[in-house]
Amino acid sequence: MSYVVPQTPQRPLPGAYVQTPAPSFNYQPKLISQPSFQPSAVAVQGQSHALIQQGQQTGQLSGRSQPEELRPIERASRTINHTLDQELNYQSLDDYVTPGPSSDYDISSQPACAPFQKVKSYNIPEAIFTQYNNAQISTLMGLFADLNHAWVAIDNAFYLWDYTHPHPDLIGFEEQPNNITAVRLVTPRPGVFLPSINRLLVVATTVEIILVGVASQAAPGGGQSVTLFSTRLSISIKGLHVDVIEGSAAGRIFFAESGNDDVYELTYQQEERWFQSRCAKINHTSKGVTAFNPGPMFGFGQKTQPERVIQMAMDDARGLLYTLSSRSTIRVFSLRSNGFALTLTKTSSNIATDIQHFPSNNTDLLSPNLAIISINPIMSQEASKLHLMVTTSTGCRMYMSGASSAVYSIGPTSMVVQHIKFPPIDPSRSPTGQQPSTQMTSYGNNPALNNTSKALVPTRRAVRYAPGYFFCFVPKDEGNDLLFVSAPDTGRIARGRENPSLPKYPELGLWPHLGSRAEDIGLVSPAFEASKTPAGFGNELAVQYDNPASEVAILTNTGVHTYRRRRLVDMFASAIKIGGGDEGLEGEIKRFIRSYGPSETASTALAVACGQGLDVTSDSRVAKITDPVVLEFARKAFIEHGGKPQFNENQMMDQSVPTIDAVRPSPRHEGLALYIARLVRSIWTKPVIQESMSPVSGLVVNPTVSMTKLQTISQDLLSLKEFLESNKSFIDGLAGPDALGRASTKQDEISLQAEHRALHSLVMLVENIIEGIAFVQVLFEEQITEIMSSLSNETRQQVRNLTYEGLFSTASGKDMAKELVKAIVNRNIANGSNVETVAEALRRRCGTFCSSDDVIIFKAQELLKRSSEAGSQSESGRNLLNESLRLFKQVAGSLTMEQLQWAVQSFTNMQFYAGAIQLALDVAKESDRGNRALAWIQEGRQAQVRLSVAKMRGVAHQTQDPRAMAFDSRKRCYNMIHEVIANLDQASSQAPSMVDGQYTVTARRRTEAYDVIETSEDEAFQTDLYDWYLAQGRTDRLLEIHSPYIVTYLQRKALDDIANADLLWRYHSQNGQNHEAARVQLELAQSVFPLTLDQRIEYLGRAKANASTSTPGVARQTRYQLLRSVSDLLDVANIQSDVLQRLKVDHRISAERRPQIIKELNGSMLPFDVLYNQYADQAGFFDLCLLIYQAADHRNPTDIRNTWQNLLDRKHDDTVERGEPQPYEAVSETVRSMGIRLNLSETMFPITDLVPILERYSVEFQNGVGPETWVMDTMIDIGVPFESLYSVLEGMFYNDEAPFQGKNRRYIAKDILYVVQKWFQDSNRGAGKILGGESNAATISATLQMVQPTLDAPRAEECQMLRMRIEHMLR
Repeated sequence: MSYVVPQTPQRPLPGAYVQTPAPSFNYQPKLISQPSFQPSAVAVQGQSHALIQQGQQTGQLSGRSQPEELRPIERASRTINHTLDQELNYQSLDDYVTPGPSSDYDISSQPACAPFQKVKSYNIPEAIFTQYNNAQISTLMGLFADLNHAWVAIDNAFYLWDYTHPHPDLIGFEEQPNNITAVRLVTPRPGVFLPSINRLLVVATTVEIILVGVASQAAPGGGQSVTLFSTRLSISIKGLHVDVIEGSAAGRIFFAESGNDDVYELTYQQEERWFQSRCAKINHTSKGVTAFNPGPMFGFGQKTQPERVIQMAMDDARGLLYTLSSRSTIRVFSLRSNGFALTLTKTSSNIATDIQHFPSNNTDLLSPNLAIISINPIMSQEASKLHLMVTTSTGCRMYMSGASSAVYSIGPTSMVVQHIKFPPIDPSRSPTGQQPSTQMTSYGNNPALNNTSKALVPTRRAVRYAPGYFFCFVPKDEGNDLLFVSAPDTGRIARGRENPSLPKYPELGLWPHLGSRAEDIGLVSPAFEASKTPAGFGNELAVQYDNPASEVAILTNTGVHTYRRRRLVDMFASAIKIGGGDEGLEGEIKRFIRSYGPSETASTALAVACGQGLDVTSDSRVAKITDPVVLEFARKAFIEHGGKPQFNENQMMDQSVPTIDAVRPSPRHEGLALYIARLVRSIWTKPVIQESMSPVSGLVVNPTVSMTKLQTISQDLLSLKEFLESNKSFIDGLAGPDALGRASTKQDEISLQAEHRALHSLVMLVENIIEGIAFVQVLFEEQITEIMSSLSNETRQQVRNLTYEGLFSTASGKDMAKELVKAIVNRNIANGSNVETVAEALRRRCGTFCSSDDVIIFKAQELLKRSSEAGSQSESGRNLLNESLRLFKQVAGSLTMEQLQWAVQSFTNMQFYAGAIQLALDVAKESDRGNRALAWIQEGRQAQVRLSVAKMRGVAHQTQDPRAMAFDSRKRCYNMIHEVIANLDQASSQAPSMVDGQYTVTARRRTEAYDVIETSEDEAFQTDLYDWYLAQGRTDRLLEIHSPYIVTYLQRKALDDIANADLLWRYHSQNGQNHEAARVQLELAQSVFPLTLDQRIEYLGRAKANASTSTPGVARQTRYQLLRSVSDLLDVANIQSDVLQRLKVDHRISAERRPQIIKELNGSMLPFDVLYNQYADQAGFFDLCLLIYQAADHRNPTDIRNTWQNLLDRKHDDTVERGEPQPYEAVSETVRSMGIRLNLSETMFPITDLVPILERYSVEFQNGVGPETWVMDTMIDIGVPFESLYSVLEGMFYNDEAPFQGKNRRYIAKDILYVVQKWFQDSNRGAGKILGGESNAATISATLQMVQPTLDAPRAEECQMLRMRIEHMLR
C-alpha cells in the first residue's frame, strides 16, 4: 500500500526530505527513535509548532535506541504513571504568586462558572433565640464546622447544636457561673485524655479558663454526634480578659487578653507533679514591671490605647505561631522543640516600606496607615517561600515570603511582601446592576492592572483556606455583610507553564448574596491537599473525582449557610445544563478548549458523560447530573472535539518511512488517561495490605484503602468501560479496521494505528483495574489473616510489597494474586467447603486472576484431597484419583511448577505412581509444544561438546542455544518423575512381588508405572531418563529397556564416552543383534578414544566373533563384508602389536626415544607404509615385513624372496650369536611359524623359493648337524603338499644348480626319496589315488630310477624297493 507524495516537502530539512513514499504496513524498521514526548495530561497549546519540532529533532539527534517492546498493559501503566507525574508537576503557590501586583479575576454572570455554589441554609433553633432573649451581659457565636455544629455563648452558658439536623438537641455547658469571653475548639495533647476524647473545648471566662473534653464520632444517620465531658482542668485568670485563643496540632494552647499584647500558654497534664499542678499558665512575653503599666504617656497626661493581640494563627507545619496586634504588627514565634521564642516582628510601617518598590503603590488602597485585619498562614506543604497572607482593611491581599538568616534558625528572621492581590471591580458599578462578565480584557493577554477598586472597603473579616479559597466580608447598610469569594482558576494555572502569556494568578470570583451579618466561618470538609509537597499541592483538577469537594459553612445572625466548591467537571456539566442552544453549547466547548486545553476538555467531557457531574438540586441536595441531554452533549463533545493524533515527521531524521512511534496520540487519548489516572490516583502506589500486631489477636491484616473507596472507584471505572464499549464505533482508535478506510494517506493510517494502540491499552488497563479491585474485595471478604499466615515467608513479603499498580499492570502482580487465590481455595478445601462454588465465584468476579482453568485445577485438587481421605487402595479412592488425574491433564498447560509438584507428591504418597508420571509428562509436553527441547538435545548438546573443546583450545565465546530454555522447562517435570521412580523402586524393594501366587499391589503399581514410562513417545523424556539412569549407575536397567529410543540414545552417548559406547554394543549383543554389535566394536577399534592397542585388538576380536555369528535379518554378503573388514583390521593390529612388543625390549632404541615410539604404536592403528618403512623394515623385523606384505597384498616375488632370505639369515646369525639352540632348529621353527601365520600363501610362502633356500642353507651351514631330512620334515609338518615338494625337488635335481652339482646331487636325491616315501605312506592310508594317480606315479617311478644311482647303498636299496611297490600298484 502506498500513498501520494507531495511534489514539494512540507517542511525542509538539511540535506533530506522527510516525506517519502511509505512501504506496506508489514514494514518493521530495525531501529527507530524513541519519541521525545510523552502523553501529556494537558495538551500543548500556544507553543510554536516549530519549536516543538526542533525539540523533537534535537532529541532524535542525541541518539537512537531500539524501541522498547511493551505489552498493552505495560504501555497503559506507563501512560498513567506519566500522567500522574504531570499532575504532580502542577505549579506551586510560589510559582504563580510571583513578585508584583495583580488583579486578575474572572467574575462571570453565568452561574455555571462560579467557583462556589450555595448548597443549603440552616436556621438557628428557636431554643437559641429563647436563650438569647434572656442575655444580660454578652453573647458570642461560632462554628465547629468540621463537626457540623454551631455554638452560642450567652453570659455564662454555652450551647452546642448540630446545625444540619432539622430538630437538633442542644448540648449545654452551664456548670460555671462566670461570663464567657472566648471559646475555642483545639486538639488535645496525646496521652492526657482517653482516646475517645479527640477534641478539647477551651472556654475562657472572666475568672478562669476551663477545659472541656469533646468526644465526636460519626452518627448513624450521617453527620457527627458530640458529647461533652468534664476534665476537672481549669486555671485562674483573674484580672485578664481573654478574648483570643489558639491551639496547635500538638495540643499546646495559647491565649491573649485585651489589656496588652502578651502571649500566654495554658499547660495541662494528666496528674499533678512536684511543684507542678495539673493545669497552669505561662506568660511567654512578660516584660516585668512594665507589664503592669497600662500604657505610655504622651502629652499632658493623655495616654493611648494599649496594643493588644486581636488574632492568633498557627502554622503547624513550620512550628510557628503568628500574632496580629491592634496596631497591625505581626509577630512570629517559634514553637520548635516545645519551646517558645520570638523570631520576627513586622510592623505596618515595615510592610509599607516593602511595597514602596511595587509599581502599584500609588493608590489609596495602600496608604501608609494601612490596617491589617487578618492573617492566614500558608503551610510549607503549600509553598516553600510564602509564609503568610495578610488582608488589609481595603481588601488587598499581601503574600509574604519568609527567610532565615542562619541555616539552623528556628524560624524566619525576615519577611517581605512578595505579591499584592488587589480587590475586584465593584459590582455596584455595573449600569444594570448585574455582575460584570469579566474584570479582564482577555485571558489570552496580560490585562491592565486595576488598583483602584474599593469594592472591599472596609473589609471586616477575611479568611483564606488552602489552596487559595478567599472569603471576604464587607459591612454594608442595615448591618448586613457583603460577601466576596474567590478561588484559583486551577485549569488556567495548570497551563501557565505552557503558555507564558496567560495571567500568572488567575482567579474565579463570586459575589453571593448573604443578606445578614457573618459571625463565623469554618471549613466543613478536610483541609485540601492534592500532594504533600508544594508542587502539585493545589491541583484541584487531580482530586476532583477522588476527594469530596471542599465545603465551607458561614454562620450569620440568621443561620448557617454552606457553600460547596464547584469542580471543573461541575462547571462543564452546569454549563451544558443551563444550555443556550447548540451554538451556545459549541461556544462553551470552544471556551473550555481555549481556557483549559483540548486534553483537559476531553477529560472533563468524558467525566460528565460517565456521570461525574454534580449539581445542587432544588431541595438543596448535591446529586449527580443524569439529564440525558447533558450526558449526550458531553458524549458528543468527547467524540467530536477529542482531536486527532499528530504525526511528527521531524522525528524520522534519517528514517525513510514513518513509524508508529513517531505519532503523538490525540487529546482524546490524553483526556482518557487523565480521567483514569484521577480515578485511581489515591490507590495507585499504595500497598494492597498492611499488617499490624495486636496484643489480643496477634497478627492483624487490614486494607490500606477502605472497601467503600474501592467500590466507588470500581463503579466509576465500570461506567467508563460501558461508555467506551457503547461508543467505540464512533471513536477513532476504537472503531476497528473500518476506521482505516477513512485514512487518505499513509501517515493517517499509521496515526490511526498508533491511536488504536494507545487507546486499546488503556481500555485493557481499565478492565484489569476493575477485576483487580474485585479481587481485593474478595480477598478481604475471606479470613485474610489466616491466608497470610499460610503463605511462605518469601511470598508473604512479596504480598506486603504488592501495590495496586503492581496488581493491575504487572505480570508479577498477577502471579502474586494467583498465589493468593490458591491460598483462598486451599483454605476452603481445608475447611471442607465446596471448592467448585468458591472457585466459580472467584472466576465470575475476577476471571483474570481465577480463570476457567484455575477452577478445574481447584476441583482436581479437591478430588485429590478427598481421595486421600477415602484411602488410595479403596475403589472410591482410586476413582477419585483417576478423576483428579483426568482434570489435571485437561489443564496441563496452565499448571504451575508448584501445583505440579504438589499433585505429583500427592499421587506418589498415595502410590498412584503411574498418574504422577503421566501428569508430569503431559505438563512437560504442554510447556514445549514445539518439541524444541528434542532439537536441542539432538543438536545443542553436540554444540556444547564442541564448545568445551573450543574452550580448551582458547576459544571462550559461544552463544547459548535458546532451545535449552525449553529443555530446562521440561527438565523440571522430568526431575519429578525421577523422584517418583526412586520412591517406586524403594517401595518395590521392600515388598514381595507375589503372595500366594498373586501379584501384590506394589507389583501392580510398579507395572503400571513402567508401562507409562516405556510406552511414552516423548523422546526428550526418554533421553533424560536414560541420562538419569547413567548418573545413578544403573546401566543394567538401560540394557533391559525395549524402546525405539534407547538405541538412538546410546548411539548419541557413544560419541562422548567409551563406557557409553560399550553399553551400545552390549545392548545389541544382549538382544541378539550380533551384526550391529560387531559394527559398533569395529567403530570403537577405529575410534579416536584414548584406547591402547590391546584394547583395540580386543574390540576387533569381539567384532570378529560377532560378525561370524549369523544375525536374523542381515544378508550373508553384508555379514561377510563386515567379517572381512574386521579380519583385515585385526591382522594389521596384530602386526602392529608385534612391532610394539619387540620395540619395547629392543636394546638398540635409546631410553629417550623408547616412550615416544611406544606412544605412537600403542594407540590408533597405523597405515602399512608407516609400519613398514618407519618400524618393521628399519628394525629388521623381516617376518613382520612378510606379514605386512600379505596384509597389504604386496606380491613382488623379488621383495618376498629377498625378505625370506634376510629373515633366515638374521635368524641363523642371531642363533649362532646366542649359542642355542641349533641354528637349523631356529630356522626350522621360523619357517614353521611363518607358514602357519601366512596360511601357506603361494605368494607369501613361495615353495619354489623357500625349498631351494633351505636346502642350500642345510648343505652350506648345517651339513651333518641335524637330521638329514629336517627341511622336508619342516615343510611336511606345516602342511606343504607332497606333490609341491616333489615338483620343486625334481626341478632342483634336473637343473643341476650350485651347490647341488656332482655328488652333491645326492642331497636332493635323499629328499626326493624321503618325500616320495612319506607321500606313498600317506596315500596308502587314505581312500585317494596312490601318489596322485597312475600317470603321476609312473613319472615318480621314473624319477626314482634316475636318482637311485646317486644314493648310497642303503638308500639305493630303499629306492629300489619303493619303485617296485609303486610299479606293483600300477599293474
